[in-house]
Amino acid sequence: MSMFKKGRIAAGVVAVGAMVALAGCASGDPTAPETDAAGGSGDAIVVGSFAFPESEILGEIYAQALTAQGFDVSTKFNIGPRQQTIPALQDGSINLIPEYNGNLLAYYDPEFAERTTEDVDAALVDAVAADDLVVYASAEAEDKDAYVVTSKFATANNLKAIGDLAAVQPFSLGANPQFAELGYGIPGLASVYGVADVTFVPYEDYGGPDTVKALTDDTVQVADIYTTSPDLKAKDLVVLDDPENLIAAQNVIPLLSSSIASDELQKALDAISAQLTTDDLIDLRNRVEGDEKASANTAAKDWLTEHGLI
Repeated sequence: MSMFKKGRIAAGVVAVGAMVALAGCASGDPTAPETDAAGGSGDAIVVGSFAFPESEILGEIYAQALTAQGFDVSTKFNIGPRQQTIPALQDGSINLIPEYNGNLLAYYDPEFAERTTEDVDAALVDAVAADDLVVYASAEAEDKDAYVVTSKFATANNLKAIGDLAAVQPFSLGANPQFAELGYGIPGLASVYGVADVTFVPYEDYGGPDTVKALTDDTVQVADIYTTSPDLKAKDLVVLDDPENLIAAQNVIPLLSSSIASDELQKALDAISAQLTTDDLIDLRNRVEGDEKASANTAAKDWLTEHGLI
């Protein structure tokens, strides 16, 4: 298996999906000829999601935006990991799902070597075609592992990128237990960036409160925390740049059924991807998972309204 295989295990972030577009919505004449050869199924869109809040928020964004564009949309959220969503796609119980490009490519090709957004997206085209699926444009928004330090530690040691950690060796690093063996974890830190004098401290919560607490109280000086964690802003944490692409791209990307792909559908989903950022996901998660406890529906609606998409 590739040393760089994306290894995120938490929260069932292993899901695949597809979608069906409502065709002919631009014409009120049922006898009018099809204007888009790729669409025209007339089937309703059923948006699925994985079983964690961020995915449901993204599903709501897709569903509400498409509804506003005149598509017939329903939702089936919190399905579970890819082992459950793939059968759901195959039996047609869902036909659209927000995905993550790196994890999706890893599902089809565990030995994948692509690292950048552009390369991963390009490889996905043929990979998902094996299941008669299509991907559209990915968003800037990414939810992936990151090497994170406190703002105080970054300022004191002039840390901006992962390679800068070489100057602060030895140090302790906190992460999930698998991080000690993953290609983008301890082995990759040494082989790609030459940072090897590291004491590894395992935490079972995958960048959650225990890991964050260990970082902020200086039990560890570096931690693996996901890039959409609300704690990044709440605790004034710093994500170190990864110029060598040690960690593969994990951009949000829509996955849909090729049988119902259409120009209209692509335009609507591309418009979402063009505006969705990682900072947006942090803020959306904070609204839903933080003190406000907003519903995914409300948070998605507010984001779409602010960005002129509904």
